[in-house]
Amino acid sequence: MSASKRQEPADAAAYRRYLAALTLFHQAAADSVGLTGADYQASNLLDLDGPMPSSELARRLGLSLAATTRLVDRLIEKGIARRAEDPSDRRRAVIAHTGHLPGNLAAVLDRVRMPIGAALESMTPEQRSGVAAYLAAAGQAYSDSARALRVEE
Repeated sequence: MSASKRQEPADAAAYRRYLAALTLFHQAAADSVGLTGADYQASNLLDLDGPMPSSELARRLGLSLAATTRLVDRLIEKGIARRAEDPSDRRRAVIAHTGHLPGNLAAVLDRVRMPIGAALESMTPEQRSGVAAYLAAAGQAYSDSARALRVEE
């Protein structure tokens, strides 16, 4: 039986549908405000993890330094990011998120935040704790695997 025709547990199929929906939503959200997928994820990384050198952003995104420079220029042009002096080494620059989201991105994101928030609110504290533990473990697994794949290239 081919890999695409194999039987899988219902929860595995639901998980794959969830991942597909998540990926397609974020691609559509990026498109709706004129961002590429890489621009969108760079904005997310800068917002979550704070200022970082272009080389670190390039490493995390799996892009060359030249491509990352162009990406950063686009983010600056849209008001999403800015270059700043590295507080630990004034000779270096870091890329920082400005807190600005382009266009109606906040409203686009609210389309999923609200129903997901309602679903989480309907859970017991123990269930929410389980979801939080899963998200932390899954996020780490995906990050580690992406890093490993890039090393293998």
